[in-house]
Amino acid sequence: MHSRFKTLRRATRLWAMGLLRTSAAVILTVVLLPSNAVPQSEPEGLGFSANELMRKIVANELKSQDDDHDHWMYRLEKEESGKRQAQEILETNNGSLSRLLSIGGHPLDAQQQQKENRRLQRLVSHPSEQRKLQQASSKKAEQGARLFRILPDVFLFSYVARQGDLVTLTFKPNPNFQPASLEARVFHNMEGEVTVDTRQGRLAAINGRLTVDVNFGGGLLGHLDKGGQFEVRQAEVSPGHWEMIILTVNMKGKALLFKTVGVYETENHSDFHRVPDELTLAEAAGILNRQIVVADNR
Repeated sequence: MHSRFKTLRRATRLWAMGLLRTSAAVILTVVLLPSNAVPQSEPEGLGFSANELMRKIVANELKSQDDDHDHWMYRLEKEESGKRQAQEILETNNGSLSRLLSIGGHPLDAQQQQKENRRLQRLVSHPSEQRKLQQASSKKAEQGARLFRILPDVFLFSYVARQGDLVTLTFKPNPNFQPASLEARVFHNMEGEVTVDTRQGRLAAINGRLTVDVNFGGGLLGHLDKGGQFEVRQAEVSPGHWEMIILTVNMKGKALLFKTVGVYETENHSDFHRVPDELTLAEAAGILNRQIVVADNR
């Protein structure tokens, strides 16, 4: 059952926008923007329904991800089940490479630094490890695209508010949708809000919450509790380039033999900057190691 929760967390991370690239959907509280409320009708100037708007946003998001081959380096601050850590992430053609920076707010000690050095060296020295990175990256992209593509079919959307280029919609389950996977089934039992940038055709934020308990195996294998939430925010980190910046998943439930299972995870992505597109893993590891040296000398 715990693996099912891990599958849900991974799917949520992928579904949310940095969604097609990094390991990680979050999902943040979306504040409804003040403007003229227009539930069930289209804001002036758009000319199509809320679900049609979401289809356009989804199509543009997927196209933007397919067309974007830039590589980035950024900081990831993550908390999972009460454990906090910070990492530096660097993207390459062979997958993303990470280096642990701190645990529980404390920089790594000498022994922990050496352990990270050995891990990075192992990754760049063994072709099999490199292939695993690339395969994992490709699999995440495929899963994310598949889930994101059905978004306008899973939900019924309604206009709520508009402020400039930002339009906020609510969503609820589409009773005519038949989920074909565990992840789709969980999402189909959610309702929430989404904010889109209509000028750039990008998803700015989405949050959802489970409206019912979701049973597995008729409840014999466990369930997810009603009220579980996810939140994600995406932002333009460079002109024309959008990335997921915040992810939150908070789910609880019961596993087989009545074991309580909880998933609480937050991620903050920041300090984005471009890196050369043809970096090898060895070069990426060198950059990450130099970052540590610089930080230690400050």
